[in-house]
Amino acid sequence: MKKYAILTLAVLGMASCSEKKFHVEGSITNAKDSVLYLENIGLMGPEVIDSVELDADGKFSLAGQASEAPEFYRLRISDQIISLSIDSTETVTVNATYPQMASQYEVSGSENCAKIKELALLQMQLQQRAMAVSRDESLSIDQSNDSILALVRQYKEDVKRDYIFPDPSKPYAYFALFQTLGNSLLFNPRNDRDDVKVFAAVATSWDTYYPDAERGKNLHNIAIEGMKNVRSIEASQSRTIDASKIQTSGVIEIALTDNKGQQRKLTDLKGKVVMLDFHVFGQKESPARILALRELYNKYHAQGFEIYQVSLDPDEHFWKQQTAALPWVCVRNDGSNETFLTLYNVRTLPEFFLIDRGNNLVSRSQQIKDVEQEIKKLL
Repeated sequence: MKKYAILTLAVLGMASCSEKKFHVEGSITNAKDSVLYLENIGLMGPEVIDSVELDADGKFSLAGQASEAPEFYRLRISDQIISLSIDSTETVTVNATYPQMASQYEVSGSENCAKIKELALLQMQLQQRAMAVSRDESLSIDQSNDSILALVRQYKEDVKRDYIFPDPSKPYAYFALFQTLGNSLLFNPRNDRDDVKVFAAVATSWDTYYPDAERGKNLHNIAIEGMKNVRSIEASQSRTIDASKIQTSGVIEIALTDNKGQQRKLTDLKGKVVMLDFHVFGQKESPARILALRELYNKYHAQGFEIYQVSLDPDEHFWKQQTAALPWVCVRNDGSNETFLTLYNVRTLPEFFLIDRGNNLVSRSQQIKDVEQEIKKLL
């Protein structure tokens, strides 16, 4: 019996040693007693696979089971994140200082991780430039939106040229597809023909090099669905349009379902002074803000003032409960129309805009010192 037990332990020991592992090591200084997490960023969300409480010197060594295809991970302390891609059993070394580790770190041992660092820093620069444009009070709403869209277009061209098209099979090319500005993907795989082509290029490469990878299959499905959407949109646009039904407007149209199940269009409120309000009822500041909006509504609604409120709450039932007694237009963005946030350059919530009786966007919150006075002027 003892010999059998010894043999069993030996076999288990050999199996353990034969497991393929990758390692991430290095140091995060100025983070004594902080917990450093190594997380797998899977298709279903992040999952912790290893962690360590850092000492004064900040040295760490973390490991995980290697996968057959490239996978994506991150080192995280609180909200500071370093993105990584691991291919097989490599060892990646990361050195940084907390709390600037997300933007100031050194990585070695992996070309993919070095490229991902470049992409992460470029994305941060884009975010900073977009924020600077949105805060520039000398720009009109249209000028601000046009400037930000131009920044995004140039960013995408640079990323395609330098990181995606040279070798679409690289993990950093995949990483680039899912970069965001605010809550929106920079590359739109739903209905932008050029962006769908980019997804398709990476998907084709992953089909070739990693035919069994779930990420590759997911990319393939995204690209196919995007192609279908583009064809449907183009077919719709090619039909003859009744000229009498065309509306010209100074606002970007929003058409969403309200809390009573009816579709409500922003342009249908032409003739009224409208506050377009992006809101999250789940935020702790929400009750006080709703009270303030009620006061404005009660005071000026009879004179032609209306509120078109777009909720970003993920829970539809909760949203309906919160809006049941509200007298203004309450619609909800369920996540399928994130372009509204991009086109209106919404970076923080809550956010609001004022629209005149001619359906022209006049100003946004940052440009308004006294909202009540601005409403009275427009009325």
